[in-house]
Amino acid sequence: MNDDYAPLCDADLVRLAVRDDHAFEALVTRHAAAVHRLAAVNVGPGAADDVVQDVFIAVHRGLSGFRGDAQFGTWLHRITLNACYRALKARQDIPLDDTPEPAAPHDPAHAGEQADLRGRLAQALQTLPREQREAVSLRELSGLDYAEIAEVTGVELGTVKSRINRGRAALREWLSRAGVRP
Repeated sequence: MNDDYAPLCDADLVRLAVRDDHAFEALVTRHAAAVHRLAAVNVGPGAADDVVQDVFIAVHRGLSGFRGDAQFGTWLHRITLNACYRALKARQDIPLDDTPEPAAPHDPAHAGEQADLRGRLAQALQTLPREQREAVSLRELSGLDYAEIAEVTGVELGTVKSRINRGRAALREWLSRAGVRP
């Protein structure tokens, strides 16, 4: 990211990005990893890159209309989830392991275990109902607090808490049955 933009908050960077391609590039760089993580959970790792591209095309097109009523991150997460749902509608099956995780050269055994665990977690997340998967991934992968999740999803705070609790319980149960121990 261009260091000139690093100290800027998202709101200032968004205002600049409307007319400055370098500022938009800095905005993309700042948020691409989080968008990719959320997309990978919802559509699988193989389709996540396409979703990320769709998200930032949509952001670029909609940036001039972004009024700032919500935080940029909230708006971005909603665009990401919408792009994920469009991608899921475009295909019938969800490949959970399109490409294996690259093994770390320093500890192949540990890297293999981590890749296996990530694969099992991705499978477990896919078993959750959409609302629970959405809430859990926004909390655990995107690091949003409950109020932010409520804003992104458009539901009450209590509903968010309930979805996360049910989702976590279902994940624990599924992973336990799959032999994954904490």
